[in-house]
Amino acid sequence: MTPESNPSTSLFIGWDVGGWNCDRNANSRDALVVLDSKRNILGRPWRGNLRLVINGASSTEVWIQALLDCCQVDLPGNPPPVVLAIDTPLGFSEQFRQLISGQGMAGPIEGWNTNPYLFRHSELFLFQRGLTPLSPVKDMIGSQATKGMHALARFASESPSIGVWTNGTSLTAIEAYPAGCKPSPLMRELLRAYRNTSTNVQTDEWAMEGFGFGIDHEDKRDALLCALVAWLHYYQPEALCPPEADTPAGEGWIFVPRDALAPA
Repeated sequence: MTPESNPSTSLFIGWDVGGWNCDRNANSRDALVVLDSKRNILGRPWRGNLRLVINGASSTEVWIQALLDCCQVDLPGNPPPVVLAIDTPLGFSEQFRQLISGQGMAGPIEGWNTNPYLFRHSELFLFQRGLTPLSPVKDMIGSQATKGMHALARFASESPSIGVWTNGTSLTAIEAYPAGCKPSPLMRELLRAYRNTSTNVQTDEWAMEGFGFGIDHEDKRDALLCALVAWLHYYQPEALCPPEADTPAGEGWIFVPRDALAPA
């Protein structure tokens, strides 16, 4: 499954996003995992708060190097291009944006999981296929969402296609959804490579017990899943469900494995 290529040709970073001021949050902080093109973990998975790193980076290249420094990844020369998969909503729904800007309102509001103010097209799509994504409006993840969107605005402000952001050269960014990977046989298979096979722990692939390679917290596990989604987006894009044709351009898209989705 691993493509034959030079590990230095591209890097894949997973970012599980914590709140703006998550320094003292024992349960949820920023986490990073860096993979090479062979899906090897480079350096050490990292967990903390990226707020100061975001504030201190003067360019996309400086930002990328700072992320690598967090994970103690030391590469000769300039870093290769990076695909960054981010676990937080990277947009708000078109109807919500129209409502708060005084440009119009939606029709009658019925069920919670069909509310166009609370959920984007991508989230409504995933509801129909058996997943339950969170809402940046109602589920208290607005801090994480604005943190991710702020980073995109600073370091990857171009959007050549729905759900993809770039600075044009060194960085491509997408939105990932680790919890949405759980039904995927493909992701379960990829995740097994990071289990510590020297232990006799018998558990499912998603439990924290038995991970090696510095994956010692759920935030880091989710960052690893994001990095794997970034790898798939680059090498096996057909394995991920692409944006629907009628997805509003400004909403973004959540990339999840096709085999995680129930039939429509």
